[in-house]
Amino acid sequence: MAFQALTQTMTALTDVHMTLLELAEQKKQVLIRNDVEQLMQIVSKENKLVKQIGELDLQRIEAIGQFMIEKGYKPNPKVTVSDLTKIIFNVDDKKTLVGLQRQLLAAIRKLKEVNQVNQQLIMQSLQFIEYSIDIIAGPPEDEVVYQHPQHASYGAKRSGLFDTRA
Repeated sequence: MAFQALTQTMTALTDVHMTLLELAEQKKQVLIRNDVEQLMQIVSKENKLVKQIGELDLQRIEAIGQFMIEKGYKPNPKVTVSDLTKIIFNVDDKKTLVGLQRQLLAAIRKLKEVNQVNQQLIMQSLQFIEYSIDIIAGPPEDEVVYQHPQHASYGAKRSGLFDTRA
């Protein structure tokens, strides 16, 4: 019974990660179009899915613990699915679990790749905004930075129209 709960949880985790992958692909297009409203909607959906992943991960840990109890082992929350495959002797169950694990890892790997591309798009957008602000506002003024009056350059001391030393 615990094995079935574990496979259902692993399937649900894969499904949620695939949904996150679809949202990441949408986010890439939204970033390219610079559609801020739709970006906010996607981020909101992603946050809900991330919370769901946290809940499913707790369910996975619980299912692994129940499975270990059924098999006569002491439950340990640090046991992973990879560890579990070493103590499963039923070939069909082992194949099922390894297949689910591979699907989940593939989805996570692809999601990571798409998120890296999205991160690069965001960084490029920020660089463009910074560049645009620099063009509009001009280069930063030297006067903004504090300089000790005794170390100021000669040209900075002459702010009047006449040179009083003459």
